Amino acid sequence: MAPDTTVHVQSVGSSSTLNDDDRELEALGYVPSFKREFSNLATISFAFSIMGLCSSVATTFNTPLLLGGPSSVTWCWILGACMCFTLGSSIAEIVSAFPTCGGLYTASAQLCPKKHRPVVGWVVGWLNILGQVAGLSSTEFGLANMIWAAVVIGKDGSYEVTAGKTVGLFAGLLVFHGILNSFATRHLAFFTRGFVFVNLGATILIIIVLLATTPRSEMHAASYVFGSEGLINQASGWNGGIAFLFGLLSVQWTMTDYDATAHISEEVKRAAYAAPAAIFIAVIGTGLLGWLLNIVLVLCSGPLENLPGASGEAFLEIMVLRMGKTGALILWAFVCLTAFFVCQTALQACSRTVYAFSRDHGFPDRGYLAQNSKITQTPLRAIWATTIFSVLPGLLDFASPVAANAIFSLCAIALDLSYIIPIFLRRLYRNHPEVEFKPGPFYMGDGLLGWACNINCCLWTLFVCVIFSLPTELPVTPQNMNYASVITGGVVILSGIWFIIGGHRHYKGPTSNLHEKEETGSEDDDSKKFDRKGDITV
Repeated sequence: MAPDTTVHVQSVGSSSTLNDDDRELEALGYVPSFKREFSNLATISFAFSIMGLCSSVATTFNTPLLLGGPSSVTWCWILGACMCFTLGSSIAEIVSAFPTCGGLYTASAQLCPKKHRPVVGWVVGWLNILGQVAGLSSTEFGLANMIWAAVVIGKDGSYEVTAGKTVGLFAGLLVFHGILNSFATRHLAFFTRGFVFVNLGATILIIIVLLATTPRSEMHAASYVFGSEGLINQASGWNGGIAFLFGLLSVQWTMTDYDATAHISEEVKRAAYAAPAAIFIAVIGTGLLGWLLNIVLVLCSGPLENLPGASGEAFLEIMVLRMGKTGALILWAFVCLTAFFVCQTALQACSRTVYAFSRDHGFPDRGYLAQNSKITQTPLRAIWATTIFSVLPGLLDFASPVAANAIFSLCAIALDLSYIIPIFLRRLYRNHPEVEFKPGPFYMGDGLLGWACNINCCLWTLFVCVIFSLPTELPVTPQNMNYASVITGGVVILSGIWFIIGGHRHYKGPTSNLHEKEETGSEDDDSKKFDRKGDITV
């Protein structure tokens, strides 16, 4: 990322005007543009919040339960969580080496030869933005459904929820999150610190209360929770094996957007340490606690034929069955609050990616979206552009609920594909003279462990992308078609055509903006740019 002409002189001491994080960022070729207000606690809270355990499980619980059966809920979660752990670890070591708000998008272009950087950066950038927009949109859409489900329960099933009401609430919530994200970084960091306690606290409380309020005689047998009795194929037209694998959607959608923490790394203190550590901790914590939550939900679920109930949310119906309407709605408010926090952090992360892509001239906007507000020092233009883009997927609900549910699969497909590309490139070009991967503090090494994690997560991602591209019902009709693969493929193809026709003229891959600092005359002896070997570059 740094200019090709370098003068190799040993750096002496630390800069008086730049801290270690900002020197590292300049070594990657970027002028520090954000205030580093996120502490270790706020960063870990952000990583947990982007997954939003109890709300994410609540939003997607219907899929494994009503397609593959109770055993699909239990086993698909732990299987997917183990695989996601290898992906999260592989991402963490790349984030540790490239702590920029571009995340894996910036890293991918640095992990291949120069002639391939524009194409690789373009594809990964668009996939990552598509996945993040779909993730934000699907979470906000899920939150809208969760709120209306509470209304239905409160009205004893006598309230009708229409597509117009759902989309209207969805759009209103997005606008509200856009307003909240317009605050300065110090305020965002302050908000975020408490998210993890609500997220994990609500999950643990739901587990305890469900177990306490379910009579032992009404709990399902182990064979129903873990065994063949719980393998109930309810996927129309598919065999039991495919129906079982549809259950992977819940865990893959919950445990995604790993690199969201990377997108705020220019706002994080000691980013090369804190960002990957937060990803690693959040993946382990979410995987284990999520498995326990799913086991308890199935154990206390009651008759399968009564689900998902009048509200359409099996998670909520189980809570009502065991806790009563009042107790369930009180705890459900915390589940909704968790989803609210997910949307807050997802919009922040996605807007930083849009900012980074615009900064590298990935949009034909002449860097319009890569401008920070002088008041808040946050990218307000990118925040509101992201908010507007995220409304569009939710409009699929006017076509059909099945079409709207495709945005959940779309999120997992697009994001995970954008993740495995830099992981694959790092191994493919590890000995190329134009590619230098300098490991960060979080590094699995070049031995068996690192290779096994990298290969496993790439193969697993390709496998689940195939599963998530399948329609959940056969025969396929326009109403039950899974549009996730169509949208993903369409965006890749259209963005590729755009790149060939005109995009290549303004986009050359992730590009240093250090010249902007030089033009303002802010460079002096104390703020020289250091390359990643500790040498001064000119």
